[in-house]
Amino acid sequence: MSFNNIFSGARVLITGHTGFKGAWLTTWLMSLGATICGYSREIPTKPSLFELAGLAGQIEHHIGDIRDLEHLRETVKAFRPDFVFHLAAQAIVSTSYQNPVDTITSNVTGTAHVLEVLRAIDWPCTAIIITSDKCYDNVEWVWGYRETDALGGKDIYSGSKGAAELIAKSYYHSFFKGKEHPVRLAMARAGNVIGGGDWAADRIVADCIRAWQDGRTVEIRSPAATRPWQHVLEPLSGYLTLAAALATSDKHDGEAYNFGPRAEQNRTVVDLIGDLGQIWGLRSQAEAYTTTGNIPFHEASLLKLNCDKALLDLSWEANLQYGECVNMTGSWYRRVVKDAADALTVTLEQIAEFSAAARDRRRAWSLEQ
Repeated sequence: MSFNNIFSGARVLITGHTGFKGAWLTTWLMSLGATICGYSREIPTKPSLFELAGLAGQIEHHIGDIRDLEHLRETVKAFRPDFVFHLAAQAIVSTSYQNPVDTITSNVTGTAHVLEVLRAIDWPCTAIIITSDKCYDNVEWVWGYRETDALGGKDIYSGSKGAAELIAKSYYHSFFKGKEHPVRLAMARAGNVIGGGDWAADRIVADCIRAWQDGRTVEIRSPAATRPWQHVLEPLSGYLTLAAALATSDKHDGEAYNFGPRAEQNRTVVDLIGDLGQIWGLRSQAEAYTTTGNIPFHEASLLKLNCDKALLDLSWEANLQYGECVNMTGSWYRRVVKDAADALTVTLEQIAEFSAAARDRRRAWSLEQ
């Protein structure tokens, strides 16, 4: 049983459930037998995995802003979750330049509101606060950032993620630390996630699919930039592993964990586009992309995580190789967008495929304890 069957019958609140990662997490937890309550400001894109998979009719679905403290408090109090996964955020770097205040209030004040609501509950609950690899003060060194490295950021988005981490840490030490409080709390960081069903603006895979659907090439800003690409299910397996461990032991209470791919999965943007283009059916590089000199905002050329702590404390490690990650991503879009396959069916099939690979590779979360 995955995650030692701890989520079967559990009540799970997910903030940001209508987003790309939130919809995948909702679907996975449903398949594990959890009862889901989702709380999101909106359905952020058209189309969206959330709508294509018909998730609204299968969960307790709430439209609400995490900056609305009383609405959030009422929702949590009524649902009484066993687990909380906080993903709700303004998640697009380019948007943070256009509307910095909205980014800061969503990512910092919103996180504080989630923590404030958790502070007041009186039943046992395990909460995972999810930020981003961009919470680190990125000096673009060649080795991965560890959980003890400095937080910060040269842009508003990164700064908001670093600030959210500091708020979570201060709330933990002020209110949650110690066995007398019923909430156990941990932080999770990941980045450069790809997978089927992402249609957000200024994300490379979504930009590719939109362009190729219309018979256009995609414009890319930084073709030589490298990223440690990982499928969306990789960090989600980490979040679920951390939540399962935290629910049964206070050893991880108040800790932060990185979840990322192996270092050898670093590839350039051009590599990724070329591989996706082949799966989509493009015949040449010229059909896939053109390079633009228009770089409207700062983007780091290198950022990766050191995940040794997750391996040592949680026995968590990445599951897929780069090629498997890209094949799952490309085949989801080919099947759903080009071939009109059912989005929920394809998503569940890929979750089952990912889980089967984890069992074959003896990943700890996929095995009975």
